[in-house]
Amino acid sequence: MAAITRGVIFVHSATRAMCPHIEWAVGNVLGKRASFDWTDQPAGTGLLRAEVAWQGPQGTGAQLASALRGWEHVRYEVTEDPSFGADGGRWSHTPSLGIFHAVTDVHGNIVVPEDRIRAALDAGGSLVEMQRAMNLALGTAWDDELEPFRYAGHGAPVRWLHRVG
Repeated sequence: MAAITRGVIFVHSATRAMCPHIEWAVGNVLGKRASFDWTDQPAGTGLLRAEVAWQGPQGTGAQLASALRGWEHVRYEVTEDPSFGADGGRWSHTPSLGIFHAVTDVHGNIVVPEDRIRAALDAGGSLVEMQRAMNLALGTAWDDELEPFRYAGHGAPVRWLHRVG
């Protein structure tokens, strides 16, 4: 049996029509009905946002991110905390960039694997190319696009969901 971990689903922006579909997809992964507290997203007219904490077996974060992947007009992040024998993770999605995954440490920092650093150091030999490669490894473009939507959510309520089974 996999160790239990926890994380958070941040739906940074979604249209009202997408909200029930998001709840259905999350509930399907967690094995129970999911009900989010949707609030207005000040960073976009007519958009809503929600934050939901979850608990489940290792790998649930990846399953949640996959369940929401590719939906147009939905910006989200899923985090999974490190647990016994497993690193943490963060999945970020924007309509224009698609999905980004990074391994995270116990503090939520992105951990860049040695091979990615070596590839960045060897990327064309110029500082500009090295910076481009490191920005890609760190998900900088996703952070840049999501930051206005993250900021708009400070102080929002968080609801806990637990995976059954």
